[in-house]
Amino acid sequence: MPIETTLEGPNVPVHIWTDQIEEAAARQLRNTAMLPFVFHHVAAMPDVHLGKGATVGSVVATRGAISPAAVGVDIGCGMVAVKTAIKSPDLSAAQLKSIRNGIEASVPVGFHWHKRPLPAAESFMARHGSPSVIQQGEMARACGQLGTLGGGNHFVEVCAEQNDGPVWLLLHSGSRNIGKRVAEIHINKAKGIMRRHFVDLADPDLAYLTEKTPEFDRYIEDLEWCQEYARVNRELMMQRVVEAVAKALGRETTGLTVGPAVNCHHNYVSREHHYDHDVLVTRKGAIRARAGELGIIPGSMGSASYIVRGRGNAQSFDSAPHGAGRRMSRSEARRRFTRFDLERQTRGVECRKDDAIVDEIPAAYKDIEDVMARSSDLVEVVASIKQMVCVKG
Repeated sequence: MPIETTLEGPNVPVHIWTDQIEEAAARQLRNTAMLPFVFHHVAAMPDVHLGKGATVGSVVATRGAISPAAVGVDIGCGMVAVKTAIKSPDLSAAQLKSIRNGIEASVPVGFHWHKRPLPAAESFMARHGSPSVIQQGEMARACGQLGTLGGGNHFVEVCAEQNDGPVWLLLHSGSRNIGKRVAEIHINKAKGIMRRHFVDLADPDLAYLTEKTPEFDRYIEDLEWCQEYARVNRELMMQRVVEAVAKALGRETTGLTVGPAVNCHHNYVSREHHYDHDVLVTRKGAIRARAGELGIIPGSMGSASYIVRGRGNAQSFDSAPHGAGRRMSRSEARRRFTRFDLERQTRGVECRKDDAIVDEIPAAYKDIEDVMARSSDLVEVVASIKQMVCVKG
C-alpha cells in the first residue's frame, strides 16, 4: 500500500503510510519537518503514534545536525529472533510452562539484573570502555544489566510459525538504564545550547546538536556505544533463552537453532546514502528494510508477529514499522481494562496475567494485521508467528 497521507510543511513534507493518525502525532511530525536540517521529507510508518519530542514510528534524514530526542531514550532498542528445529505441535502445555519458568530463571526482568555480571558482559566493558557522560561508578550497574530484559513493552516469546510450523524464539529489549541516562544527558545539553543561542523551536524537546562541534561528536560516540550495548544485550539474552529451552526439553543446545539470528534496532541512527546525499537517518520506532534485508515486526502479547524481508522502498528511506504501535497510553489502558480482560485477551498463551501488566494488554495496541497491510510496499512477509509463551518485565 503506498503513502496514504501527506502533510505539507514550510521546510519538507511528511509522507505517512496510514490515514489514521492522531492530531497530536501529526503536530509532532510537522514540528520535526520544520527543522532546517531535515532532508527531503519525513517518513511516518503505519504504526505511528505520539512520542516525546518526535513521534514513535518516524524516519528522519538529516544533514549537519541531529536531535537526540528524535532518537529517543531507549537507544538501540530492537528485536532478535531465531528459528529452531522444534515443531510446535510437539510441545505440551507442561513443557511450555517449564520453558517459561526456565526463561524467567535465566533472564532477569523488570528492575532486576545480574548481581554477578556475565563474563561476556565484563569482556564487553573491557573492550568498549564507557560513554563520555557516564561516571565510572555507574558502569558497574550497566555491566550487571547487560543480558537483562527490562520492563514496559520488552518481552521474550516462544512462538509457533503458522500451519504447525517450526518454533521461533523472539526477544525485544534495548540499552537498559545506561541508554536512558546517556540520552537524557545529551537531550538536556542540546536544550541548553538552544537557550544560550536563543533558538526558538516549536517543541523544546527537538533541541539539536550541530555537526563539527564537540557536543555533536560526543553524542554520536555515546550513541554508537549504546547501540552496540543494546545489540550485545539481545545476543546474550538469546543465548540464555536457547539454553533454557534446551534444558526444559531435555535437549542439547547444539542443533537446536536453525540459520542465523535476525537482530535489528528500531530506535537508532545510521549513516546512509539517500537521494544522492550522505545523511544521518534517525529511526524512532522503525526498522531498516533495505531490499532483501531481514527484519522483525512484532504484534502485542496476544497477536501475531512477523519475520519480514525489506523491499528497499526509497520513499520510506528503506524503512518499515517496528510493531503494532500503541493506540492508547499506559494510564488509559489501566483505567479501561482489568486483569480479567487481560486473561481473556491472552487465552492460550503461557504468560503473566496480573494487574501489574494490564497496560500491556493487546487492546492497548493497534491492529498488527492492519499495520502489515499498510506495509505491503515496504516489506514482504517471510513468516507469520504466534506466541505460545510470553515473558514480560
